[in-house]
Amino acid sequence: MAELNSSAGSLRGKGRTSTLSPKVDMTPMVDLMFLLITFFMLTTSLAKPFMMPLAMPVKASPGMEIADSRTMNLCIGKDNRIQWYMGKAENPLTAPEVTSLSTEGLREVLKSQNQSVQGLTGSREKGVIALIKPTDRSNYKNLVDVLDELKITGIENYMIVGTMPIDIERMKRSAIY
Repeated sequence: MAELNSSAGSLRGKGRTSTLSPKVDMTPMVDLMFLLITFFMLTTSLAKPFMMPLAMPVKASPGMEIADSRTMNLCIGKDNRIQWYMGKAENPLTAPEVTSLSTEGLREVLKSQNQSVQGLTGSREKGVIALIKPTDRSNYKNLVDVLDELKITGIENYMIVGTMPIDIERMKRSAIY
């Protein structure tokens, strides 16, 4: 509510009127603001965080035999480059090749290798199993890029594992470590 108070100050001369000072009562405004803040807090929906699902083993189990022709090793190096090969680290089926993490690089390699493995196994469910091996020279963005490319190409079976010394030696020879 607004009210006008008259000040009964000293009058210095005849004919002067007293001055009126307006005063605004802010109590109803404060009540209204608290009601509005409460309303918007209760009606706003907060953004839900998005997480990538991660499957963890329940307990330690003996190793599972996987055909070398399905295993693809992806060793992440420096300067957004990656070295890949098929098979085991000690005895690869294909010679290690270096490619970039671009769309034309890694994505095309993943597509072609997945199609060839599916052709060998005769099943769309039995595609490439990717072993992602980040090194201390790679960065987190490169790992996320590799995971994105696996998702885009439809490769659902992958693991993040440690790099073996033989992989580091091959990467040093290719100048990406």
